[in-house]
Amino acid sequence: MENVPETIRALRAVVDEAPVGLVLLERDGAIAWTNSTYLRWRGSAADPAPGGAMWRDDPVLAGALLGPAIERGLRDPSANGTVWAAERVGFGGDAPGRPRFVDATLQVVPAAGGRPSRLLLLLVDASERQREHERARLHYEAFLTSSNAIEVTDRDGVLIDVNPAFESTYGYSRAECLGQKPSLVRSGQTDPEVYRRMWADLLEPTRGHWSGEIVNRDRWGHERPVFLTITAVRNDAGEATHYVGVAVDLSERRMWEQLAAHSDRLASLGQLAAGVAHEINTPLANVMLVAESLRRRAADPWTRGRAETITGQVEVAARIVRGLLDFARRSEPQIARVDLAGVARESVRFLRGKQSSNVEVEERYPAAPLAILGDRGQLMQVFTNLILNAYDALEAAPGGRIVVEARATERSAEVEVRDTGPGIPVEALPHVFEPFFTTKPEGRGTGLGLAICHGIVQAHGGTIVARNLPGGGASLLVTLPLAPAASGPKAAERGGPAGVP
Repeated sequence: MENVPETIRALRAVVDEAPVGLVLLERDGAIAWTNSTYLRWRGSAADPAPGGAMWRDDPVLAGALLGPAIERGLRDPSANGTVWAAERVGFGGDAPGRPRFVDATLQVVPAAGGRPSRLLLLLVDASERQREHERARLHYEAFLTSSNAIEVTDRDGVLIDVNPAFESTYGYSRAECLGQKPSLVRSGQTDPEVYRRMWADLLEPTRGHWSGEIVNRDRWGHERPVFLTITAVRNDAGEATHYVGVAVDLSERRMWEQLAAHSDRLASLGQLAAGVAHEINTPLANVMLVAESLRRRAADPWTRGRAETITGQVEVAARIVRGLLDFARRSEPQIARVDLAGVARESVRFLRGKQSSNVEVEERYPAAPLAILGDRGQLMQVFTNLILNAYDALEAAPGGRIVVEARATERSAEVEVRDTGPGIPVEALPHVFEPFFTTKPEGRGTGLGLAICHGIVQAHGGTIVARNLPGGGASLLVTLPLAPAASGPKAAERGGPAGVP
């Protein structure tokens, strides 16, 4: 090396320690030279002797990815320029749990000075770029799989991406959203002052984020209360380039809050009703005794007729009191494994022949039992009440039809009672399960039947929903959780075709 000029020696040292891996191959496949960086990356302790080791002796060069490329380059003496290139190729590891990745290029070194052409393998460390790529992929996978609706806009508030949860929450496809503004789902129910404060916080350099509740609307017109968090994404200069919004759908939570509030109101009314019923019962009984005594002793028809009117009205009042007590009592259900479809079938049979023969009753039941845990008597009371209401709705429309259908969903059993009557007045729908609310003529209903049904279904962990049907008529749908599958030696006694009552 003493005869090598100083500049050449310095250049060799720089290349040897350069932050790239270099391997020079002769046309016969011998390793002519490698730099120290390559040896360090592959874990070698010493440089293989030029002209001694062959490329196939190096496990990295002979690997599944580099080997075929080197073989092709050596086999084709006419090759020129770049023979092969690949990005982010796995290449050992620089620490436990930290694999190394390189950008690899195989190039032809042209013949010069009587020396034939050779191949140069150039490896550039791309580990950090690979890790950034993996982080970006992880973040995007989190974006795609999040259960919350996420939207990304540019600095002008134009949507550039939405995730699948956004699509399912609002009903708009990603293609429909791109290029639109988030006002696409604005409902008009949120105070404009909220949006003013939102943008004031987002544009404030020291803040750049906003959180709060707003009401959006999906493509079908349903309001969607959400808790929305928006964050400004800034560049190195501190300028906002994008905005990311994450919306937590509060619809289900609001529904349960309303149900809980409704249950509390019903419980309070129940306590009041029980007290009132007990206070009224005694004077009602006295009035009945006096009226009955007067009716028996009166000689003239006019007096007897008036006494009979009094007893009839007392009976109406007593019926209301009994309803109040039923509403207030809310006894705990006697839970057993029952077939919900069987209970619905039994309710239809109980009423058949006692109601108008002009009404057709269609029954639809599944072949397998709908096993639930419940009180047979209370559930029969629910279905009997619903079917009676359907009969009442068809009084003015002789020849109507009632459909009683039982079915199973993935986790629930459902019984729906539909009729072809006039339906429920729109203004009455939100109140049908409230005590003392009725759409029947005066004297025909106490307004307690559906309230009692609501309490029974709720005590069974289910829901009852009233709605009008598109083609006319009303529907009342009872949904209850399916019972766990029976198991063990006595399974047939507890459930299944042989065991469900």
